[in-house]
Amino acid sequence: MEFLYKIFDTGAGFDKRIDNTKIPDYITKNLSNIFELRPYQKKTFSRFIYYLENDNFDTKQNKPYSLMFNMATGSGKTMIMAGSILYLYQQGYRKFLFFVKSANIINKTIDNFINIRSSKYLFNKNSISFDGKIVNIKKVVNFEDTSNDDINICFTTIQKLHSDIYAEKENSLTIEDFKEQKIILIADEAHNFQVKTKKQTEIESLAKPSWENTIERIFNQNLDNILLEFTATLDYKDKEIVKKYKPKVIFRYDLREFKDDKYSKDVNLLRSDLSDENRILQAVILNQYKQDIALKNGINLKPVILFKAQKLIAESHENKANFHKLIENLTNEQILYIKENTSVKIIQRAFDFYEKNVFSISQLQRKLQQNFAETNCISVNEENLEKKSLKKNDQNQLIEQQFILNSLEDKNNPIRAIFAVNKLNEGWDVLNLFDIVRLYKTRDSQKGKAGKTTMAEAQLIGRGARYSPFKINEDQDKFKRKYDKPNHKNELKTIEELHYHTIEDSKYISELKKALVESGIYDDENEYKQLDLKLKEEFKQTEFYNKTVVYGNEKKKNTYKKIQSFKDLGVSKNSIKFKLHSGKGQVTAAFDENNEINEEKNNIIVEGKDVELSNIPINIIKNAIAKNDFFKFNNLKKFFPNLKSNSGFISNKDYLAGLKIIFTGTEERLKNITNLDYLLAINDLLSVIKQEILGNLHDYYGTDEFTQIHKIKDKFTDVSLKINKNSERAISQYEFIKNKDWFVYDDNFGTSEEKKFVEMFARRIEKLHTKYKEIYLIRNERQFKIYDKKGTGFEPDFVLFLKQKENPDIVFQMFIEPKGVHLKEHDKWKEDFLIEIREKFKDKTLEYQSDKYRLTAVKFYSNKEENEFEKAFEDALFE
Repeated sequence: MEFLYKIFDTGAGFDKRIDNTKIPDYITKNLSNIFELRPYQKKTFSRFIYYLENDNFDTKQNKPYSLMFNMATGSGKTMIMAGSILYLYQQGYRKFLFFVKSANIINKTIDNFINIRSSKYLFNKNSISFDGKIVNIKKVVNFEDTSNDDINICFTTIQKLHSDIYAEKENSLTIEDFKEQKIILIADEAHNFQVKTKKQTEIESLAKPSWENTIERIFNQNLDNILLEFTATLDYKDKEIVKKYKPKVIFRYDLREFKDDKYSKDVNLLRSDLSDENRILQAVILNQYKQDIALKNGINLKPVILFKAQKLIAESHENKANFHKLIENLTNEQILYIKENTSVKIIQRAFDFYEKNVFSISQLQRKLQQNFAETNCISVNEENLEKKSLKKNDQNQLIEQQFILNSLEDKNNPIRAIFAVNKLNEGWDVLNLFDIVRLYKTRDSQKGKAGKTTMAEAQLIGRGARYSPFKINEDQDKFKRKYDKPNHKNELKTIEELHYHTIEDSKYISELKKALVESGIYDDENEYKQLDLKLKEEFKQTEFYNKTVVYGNEKKKNTYKKIQSFKDLGVSKNSIKFKLHSGKGQVTAAFDENNEINEEKNNIIVEGKDVELSNIPINIIKNAIAKNDFFKFNNLKKFFPNLKSNSGFISNKDYLAGLKIIFTGTEERLKNITNLDYLLAINDLLSVIKQEILGNLHDYYGTDEFTQIHKIKDKFTDVSLKINKNSERAISQYEFIKNKDWFVYDDNFGTSEEKKFVEMFARRIEKLHTKYKEIYLIRNERQFKIYDKKGTGFEPDFVLFLKQKENPDIVFQMFIEPKGVHLKEHDKWKEDFLIEIREKFKDKTLEYQSDKYRLTAVKFYSNKEENEFEKAFEDALFE
């Protein structure tokens, strides 16, 4: 049996396109609009909904259902929890039990789920509504007095839950709370609840009360219960864990995939042979440099630095005291020592930055003293909140501390430095941690394997690697790294990096790297290789290279200012059919062969009648609109800003008045259409129009006109690629293209499909030379992007340039995208965009200086459908 997530990955037994299923509006509209759903989160929701609503695959469990979401630290597991709660509310669930090991995580989660003033509140801050009805999220201590209209969540630790079940107390959860009522159980950091499973061979562990037994006991009280488990660290090497979770892991998105998709910072190990004091100062200078680079580029960033002690809280307190002494007494000479003695390139760049921006050492010294003053530092080494011995005042201080840690990114949070031992290794959500300083030298490895301390350090680094979002133009995705190329010189690359500062100890570094590689946040240096692509020198000497331009379009924010009708927005539906039931029928004997149904005799003759909305009483239309929140005037103005009033929306032919309803029914019913018939039909029509509007909404759009002009020599340059050694892309095509003057790079590290295209192109070059005198095929290694009507970026794999013989001042520019047949359906929008470009620019000529340009494109190339491509290719260039 395969893991459930693998069955979904391969589409075995059902349509794999479910991963692209539209997420219901009651999820997307009720979640916070601050946190835009990412593709993998949408895929998670699609699978979750499909699993619960369909029974057409063999591996589905019997009730009650239990599902595991194995998702990387920082990938937004709590967003999946929030969306799942909304979905399950719509399915009739009202009671949710959230539990986790640590009370610190409980308080953070309550803040994210309940506190509407929190910057990390996960739901819509305006309101949560289902079918126009406002729904509240309530924190409850048990399920005795809950509201059947609201979302009731009981937050608890697994320790307290276990204690309550086995030692009943007043106002606590009891096993009776879970009988005869359906509950959703949400287990966060679920790897902490798997001890019994891992000890499955020990018979006594099955009977002995445990956290895991408690969860199972509650879960099995009702067949309609659902258990949702979330963790970043599922142990796939443990055979009992594998056995238990194979039918349950619905989605796996590990740290490596998270990093490779560019949602994390890059991790760099900065090791130096310095005293602790100088290593601390070097880290502080680097941290400040990151803030100043951000400020220079208009980005509001407050980078945080963590100083890590190994075991003892006393050590951490001592680190903090020494740090304050260093900063308060900081001298120019100490900073100059770092500048003059460092061999670390990024530290050298920091000092170059300050020198270039006329920022003296004295100014830097004052800035460090101000930004890292004691008031801007915090120690997080106190006991956990669940400790009963804590006094009320201490508990309040810890709650306040937890609030500070959960809001480090907020503008009014001044904290720049944190001192800790192990408290932040699990359950800490932070985006603006940019430096971690290891203030101890010991190692706990055994037989060359990383010890618990090193593994905990790797886990902490994984938490710190969460990406701090920013963008400097509309072209960029604020939640992804933007400057990954090894030779990228943009200074903003620095604020896409987490630096882990440690001593120069080769054995320790080797152990840490191994732990980081295993976690997925760090690339195995033996697994990847750097490959250089260089433009051929002979091409760089041509006039074509130095003079010719490449045309592209722009990505712009969608304001909908030009939208003045349904048609402008892309709403194509102008009518619906609505059946009027007559109530007539007849009874026939099931086994009487002579008993024929005579519809004519029973007068069930269906006819049709078109009714324009402009001919329906306006009060009925207003009544239908009033029942649908989407069509409230304030909401419509977002998409149709030129609307003047609700009445205009109803009476204008560009909107509702231009639509019609095709009523079908008997002659008698068509003569007697009632007001209720009109109301029900309009309700159906509005639902259809709503879906069309939503399907055509997008925050950005690609401009119709291609007016972005770039010199080829500026856009296409030498590049360095980081490629997995086992990837098909690592195979060179040098021998094939080295003497091809039409291929401008000295090698091609594309996919097998892309290499096949180059081979096919080589076979067409002779015919192309009959019409064109200069031909250059340029491999696009993410250097050039165009945008479709929704503003989605597309980087065609190749851009082909050709100059006509008869008209040498005309340059053809063609976009080409090889694509394996198995990927065609998934990327169909790209092929549609290419065909759209072909049609749009078929008869257009663009002028730049003395040259004229003709833009064109062609359908996907695939080796299996090469003949079809060749025909389309020739049609575009030999028409």
